[in-house]
Amino acid sequence: MAVTIPYFAALTTYFSYGLLFVFGHLRDFFRGFMKSESAPEGYAPLCRDFEDFYTRRLYHRIQDCFNRPIASAPNAWIDVIERYSNDNNKTLHRTGNSRHCLNLGSYNYLGFAAQDEYCTPRVVKSLDKFAISTCASRADGGTTSLHEELETLMADFIGKPAALVYGMGFATNSTTLPALMGKGGLIISDSLNHSSIVAGARGSGAKVSVFQHNIPEHLEEVLRQAIADGQPRTHRPWKKIMVIVEGIYSMEGELCRLREIVAVTKKYKAYLYLDEAHSIGAIGKSGKGVCELQGVDPADVDIMMGTFTKSFGSCGGYIAGSKELIQYLKHVSPGHLYATAMSPPAVQQVISALRLIRGEDGTDRGARKLAQVRENSNFFREELRKMGCEVLGDADSPVMPVMLYNPAKIPAFSRECFKRNVAVVTVAFPATPLLLSRARICISAAHTREDLQRGLEVISEVSDMVKLKYMPLEEEVEALLKEKRL
Repeated sequence: MAVTIPYFAALTTYFSYGLLFVFGHLRDFFRGFMKSESAPEGYAPLCRDFEDFYTRRLYHRIQDCFNRPIASAPNAWIDVIERYSNDNNKTLHRTGNSRHCLNLGSYNYLGFAAQDEYCTPRVVKSLDKFAISTCASRADGGTTSLHEELETLMADFIGKPAALVYGMGFATNSTTLPALMGKGGLIISDSLNHSSIVAGARGSGAKVSVFQHNIPEHLEEVLRQAIADGQPRTHRPWKKIMVIVEGIYSMEGELCRLREIVAVTKKYKAYLYLDEAHSIGAIGKSGKGVCELQGVDPADVDIMMGTFTKSFGSCGGYIAGSKELIQYLKHVSPGHLYATAMSPPAVQQVISALRLIRGEDGTDRGARKLAQVRENSNFFREELRKMGCEVLGDADSPVMPVMLYNPAKIPAFSRECFKRNVAVVTVAFPATPLLLSRARICISAAHTREDLQRGLEVISEVSDMVKLKYMPLEEEVEALLKEKRL
């Protein structure tokens, strides 16, 4: 779904960025006369160049809204450490105090990030046997029985023959894609895919093309043209073609149109790589992700990737596919061969959470968590829309971006919410296009209805203050329709 920025918001946003750029360049010009920070003789400047302009002149002004340190587990409520600056936000210092805030920013979709009566004792017990780290890569003595148990459980959970666990979610994509693709191959990537996919695709040496975000029709056009043209210069057929999409797009909150994309990849004999970092464990009746939600057979997806940092309250990631694929990756993937293995207690956390989700703990707590995050997400999104906020994303998605647009509204929204003990995450360039800054709200099964009502009250109050209600209110729409009928 393309974002259509309101005309007045676009005008004021362009004007605001224009002012920031003009004054930023003026400050840089006069700074050259007032301060000498030249590089050593014969060296080019390491940081002070245009590439650093955005950080110096825009980001530093509002950096107190980002990277806020916390002093508690990221549960429904969180302790955020307060900071101050004596040099216009160039450097920030801790006050030693913290603020107890409603947490609307963490990826804790099922509430496993905090202490859990089933998971936590098992994680603590695993320390006695395995310690904190394996101090080795998976290929060099870092594979424990816990890693193998998790791989078996994960493969069975999502319906694939085998799986491979990595120690870091970002590295799962960025080290797997170069192992699978290379010169003579073609990667066709959704235009809004995550940075880890972009890094992996660029590092692979394959030709990279993009298709318009979540539009299968454009994917088919790109595929058809690429197959007809063949490789650059030689026009030989591509060695292999891989289409890469995400289950839930983390900055949009949108669900992938997986059924249509599967149909296109099958038609043109292209491999399909599905990143379920934000969807595995969070959507679907039993938490099995976008395939379960949309009724897609996992066998139709060649490579399934996901992370344990969101729904499972841990770290790391996995690749799932055929036994031949996983065996191949064990021999060629840098993330498996050279990176330190996932910490055993973190592995145990995922195993415990996964067993609870599947009901293997003997209770229905997992099913209740899945139902709760779905109910909370749909309630919160609907209420935000009713109050007039422009909210992106689809039903059932626990990620819901609220559009801010204007650069002045980024710090205003974040700081005013923080004053009212609500912690939100604001997102701006380069994580989003320059004009499309937003507040990304993440909902958890740990939130109670009272928590959500409190969050909505604060967001409504702050949105009125900073003029964020770009969409007509539901009552206004009904009044207009009634007037037209008369």
